[in-house]
Amino acid sequence: MFTEIDKAIINDDFEKLLKSSETIIRGDEERKKLIIKAFEIANNAHWGVRRKSGEPYMTHPLAVAQITVDEIGLGVKSVCAALLHDVVEDTDMTVEDLKVIFGEKIATMVDGLTKMKNVGEVAQTNSEQALNFKKMIYTLSDDVRVILIKLADRLHNMRTLDSMLPHKKAKIVGETLYFFAPLAHRLGLSKIKTELENLSFKHSYPKEYYTIEYKLNESSTERQEYINRFIAPLLLPLQEKGFEFTLEGREKSPYSVWRKMQTKRIPFEEVYDLFAIRIIFKENNPSREKEKCWQIYSVITDRYTPKPDRLRDWLSIPKNNGYEALHCTFMGPDGAWVEVQIRSERMDDIAEKGFAAHWKYKGDSTPETELDKWIGKVRDALSTPVEDAVQFLDEFKLNLYTSEIVAFTPSGQLFTLPKGATTLDFAYEIHTNLGNKMIGAKVNYALKPIDYKLESGDQVEVITSQKTEPKIEWLDSVVTAKAKNAIKSHFRKNLTNVIAKGIELFNEELAKYGIKNSSSRVMHKVLPEYGCVKKDEFYSKIGSGIIKLDNLEQVLKSNKIIKRTNFWSLDLVSVNPFKLFGATKPVTDISTENFDIAECCNPIPEDEIVAFKEDDGDILVHKKSCPIAINHAAKYGNKIVQANWSTKSSMSYLCKIKLTGSDRVGILHEVSQIIATQFNVNIRNLLFETHNNVFECNISIYVKNYSALKQLMSLIQKIKGVDKVSRIEYNK
Repeated sequence: MFTEIDKAIINDDFEKLLKSSETIIRGDEERKKLIIKAFEIANNAHWGVRRKSGEPYMTHPLAVAQITVDEIGLGVKSVCAALLHDVVEDTDMTVEDLKVIFGEKIATMVDGLTKMKNVGEVAQTNSEQALNFKKMIYTLSDDVRVILIKLADRLHNMRTLDSMLPHKKAKIVGETLYFFAPLAHRLGLSKIKTELENLSFKHSYPKEYYTIEYKLNESSTERQEYINRFIAPLLLPLQEKGFEFTLEGREKSPYSVWRKMQTKRIPFEEVYDLFAIRIIFKENNPSREKEKCWQIYSVITDRYTPKPDRLRDWLSIPKNNGYEALHCTFMGPDGAWVEVQIRSERMDDIAEKGFAAHWKYKGDSTPETELDKWIGKVRDALSTPVEDAVQFLDEFKLNLYTSEIVAFTPSGQLFTLPKGATTLDFAYEIHTNLGNKMIGAKVNYALKPIDYKLESGDQVEVITSQKTEPKIEWLDSVVTAKAKNAIKSHFRKNLTNVIAKGIELFNEELAKYGIKNSSSRVMHKVLPEYGCVKKDEFYSKIGSGIIKLDNLEQVLKSNKIIKRTNFWSLDLVSVNPFKLFGATKPVTDISTENFDIAECCNPIPEDEIVAFKEDDGDILVHKKSCPIAINHAAKYGNKIVQANWSTKSSMSYLCKIKLTGSDRVGILHEVSQIIATQFNVNIRNLLFETHNNVFECNISIYVKNYSALKQLMSLIQKIKGVDKVSRIEYNK
């Protein structure tokens, strides 16, 4: 039962929400009454219920509603939907009840935020998480506010994740990095996207997070002094030109620093672009904003030398999430490159609050923006039904691409596409029929094939033939969801038969080698060998004759699958030990030697890991930071098994390292001597390349654990001529 303190906490949170909502109530008593009514119904529905942290449950919907007002900028109906978002899911109240009380719009929004029930009845090929995402995404066709409230819900859940069990954290973090953070980016919510990434990083790798945060804080005074030195010569010239502006430094987030350290394989000390300077100016007339950005750029060039190849003009062509700004890089004091971002207050508001701010500034006469076009693309994609929820989620995620190019038709019409898009993607972007009949293209007047990857600024003329029809292998030549959907739609009628034929042919081949069925261990081996990600893709290509199984015996006999260890074991804690392991009494920790190592990330003992129970009962172990593991956790959280390495003596595990440095006679011999003789480690393969006296060497070796690997890398680093030694974290 609740105490007086609990009641006071709820009432204080509600008073805070009402105060923040004054800007959207605007003195209208009916609006205020609507929020009060939503609070009272939600509070009664959740009365007596507590969160995992021990707080009254009502503090959660109140916090979500607070975020929708303060951090996203939504209106009264959204606040009501946020307050009510868990009522239908967790209580006896129905969507129909809400329609009677609040009307169609609020009830529909709550329905979009309500998780599906009885999802266990769906086909096993689907995922409960994917089904719930699918339901939520479909509301985007009707009301984007549902997605925005869901982002607020996820943000508060991430802020209060400390009380969750480790396997629950892994599921929520996986969903957040795979889906919610990219979605926040696409909708222009840069602050929310950054916080979601940082919180995911913090809960996955607390040691690394706090180390980077400490180093950022430790060097913040020095950075601020440098920013002040850079800004000082600009203040007077900008004031003399009549600009009203603010100047501030924007620091890189711990997550973005960590990602750069991982992708570049560099220590913190070598991450140089830790901040950018932002100039935000006042301008009441939107038609003059672009001109003023370039005027400010001109003022800066009078003091500092620009780096031309780092000029980013998102004024003429805004990003697909509505972002507008001028980014430029200058040589600052002490020979350091400094990024400067120039934007108006309106642009800054849209950059921080995204879609909601975009609509605040949009008038009836405002031209269609890039964000409007993206919402239109999503609605087009949603109009093509995809039965499998996991496939649907993957295809929707293709619409969340962040790196973009622009390409033009011969008449000058502009199309925005993801980086890596082909001429075939371009054709489908214009019209489905154009893509279906494409045979080639002229790119900048030169003839190119359908799989030619476009660069930003290319002019593309699509060449068609009425005799042409889509081919299943075209799926390998496109990256956009629209193109993939169009090709699949063409083949959908026959796809089931093609997949069934592929399964039959594959099982016939397996039978020749005494293998009765395609277990997950077999599929983990063959899928990457044949360039496939999913089983259906693999089977459809076999059934269509694209994949020949002539070399299957060689693939099956390869050493790609790591043998089960007879020495190391895993200590497992299952989400539901009774159901997962068929136990007859309570079980918390189970030791198993029956597990496989994921080839995508090759975890070794002492790495932080996450494990999944496959459909055939196998346990597959990934590194916790593995992108494929994050993807899997986002869709199949119910398969996560909490796992830790045991402390038993170990056999050796495969991992890869990369060496770079200055080539000299005998250097490879010294490296080999340390690995094979001094450190007694087996080498699986070694690739050594040299050019202009600079070498690069990739080595696959077997080590017992991470400590042994670290010691080996330290010894190699000491060899004369070796500049850098790093572990290859993931197989591409």
